[in-house]
Amino acid sequence: MAELLKIYNENPEQNKIKKVVDTLRNGGLVIYPTDTVYGLGCDITNTAALEKIARIKGIKLDKANFSFICEDLSNLSDYVKQIDTTTFKILKRCLPGPYTFVLPGNNNLPNVFKKKKTVGIRVPDNNICKSLVNGLGNPIVSTSIKDDDEVLEYTTDPELIKEKWDNLVDIVIDGGYGDNIPSTVIDLTTPSPEVIREGKGSIEIM
Repeated sequence: MAELLKIYNENPEQNKIKKVVDTLRNGGLVIYPTDTVYGLGCDITNTAALEKIARIKGIKLDKANFSFICEDLSNLSDYVKQIDTTTFKILKRCLPGPYTFVLPGNNNLPNVFKKKKTVGIRVPDNNICKSLVNGLGNPIVSTSIKDDDEVLEYTTDPELIKEKWDNLVDIVIDGGYGDNIPSTVIDLTTPSPEVIREGKGSIEIM
């Protein structure tokens, strides 16, 4: 059974953050709040955990389009090829925020993603996310929590999320009600920014 762990976004309790980080380090799966919808994530360096998420999503790991949740842009070069000034200015202006930017991946990507030419980078405006990544020391690989409901695509209530995912994950963080609109996905590998999915983020950044 998953543990429902209440953490306040305004001032995340470090002992609880450490508990979640330890779970991630040990290959656990965690559901956590972002600045948009709730996400399902694991340690980017743990292949077994990555494979668990791929199985849950019903996809092959090397084909998965997961996002990398980062604390800020400081470790962008760890996984992304050198980008031009214009691209960096867009990132700087929009992040942290409700965007996923598709960028060219470099040779330092984890082995399971070596064949991928691009990577989705997220820097959510959420203190819980930032604290988790800071404590872990590397990005969290993440995918949005979707619902089968035809009316409401994303579950916003942490307790309902816990009920649904109880036997699939180790911890569900209750960071309050989530949003039901995902991030805006923008491809920056094309000559001009291309919106792949319109979401919470304004697309007037172009």
